Amino acid sequence: MEGEAQAGFREFVENRSSALLRTAVLLSGGDRHAGEDLLQNALIKAAGRWHRIEEPEAYVRQILYRQQISRWRLKWRRRELSVAEPPEAGARTDDSAAADLRLVMRGALARLTPRQRTVLVLRYFEDLPEAEVAALLGCSVGTVRSTTHRSLARLRALAPELAALTAADRLPGFSPAEVRP
Repeated sequence: MEGEAQAGFREFVENRSSALLRTAVLLSGGDRHAGEDLLQNALIKAAGRWHRIEEPEAYVRQILYRQQISRWRLKWRRRELSVAEPPEAGARTDDSAAADLRLVMRGALARLTPRQRTVLVLRYFEDLPEAEVAALLGCSVGTVRSTTHRSLARLRALAPELAALTAADRLPGFSPAEVRP
């Protein structure tokens, strides 16, 4: 990689890595280490083609999604089970309800199938339209809709406490109507 391209890549990583890491962690079921590995592999792939990439963030996100799909297609099993973690960096420590909610949501997402989790992350955390999710996953829009419906129903069953949320308590990306039974 040449000097100018290298500087551009470094700037991109410095500016966007935290947002990309959040997505990678969510895609990997809340496992921060797996998310870091996923992001690192995506950035390595992007670095090799950096001079040809027009929209770097979209390109890296697509690599993240495709790598995660490859991982669950291989039926890769984790050897370690993630347990409750302290709230994310930057979260208010005095707000234990929000931290508990994050843990409940992370735990419920981790218990979904990889495909269900991926569809929910793309639709609600990444706020992608159904057509774009379908294109990324290589399926039809109807499949995305039905998977979203089944995933939300399973999420409601796994974490019934999410149904009682008010608008002030909810996590960004999920509305109370989506998790209400």
